[in-house]
Amino acid sequence: MKRMDLTILVEKGENGFYVGQIQEYPPVMSQGETLDELKENLKDALTLFLEVQKEQVEKDYSKRKIVKRRLIFSQ
Repeated sequence: MKRMDLTILVEKGENGFYVGQIQEYPPVMSQGETLDELKENLKDALTLFLEVQKEQVEKDYSKRKIVKRRLIFSQ
């Protein structure tokens, strides 16, 4: 399994829930009653986001002649 070290930005909402966003993927947001629940919900949201993005890119490039290559990135 691939490992990603990401940063979450968390604040406690007025309703007592924790609300969070993944800093490296700003569209990925969620909430949870506890920090652990928030983390799990953010993981689920990120998984869905990445799947949708992959499907959209494949659709956008489906009629083009392209070459796929791997990119390994480390900071």
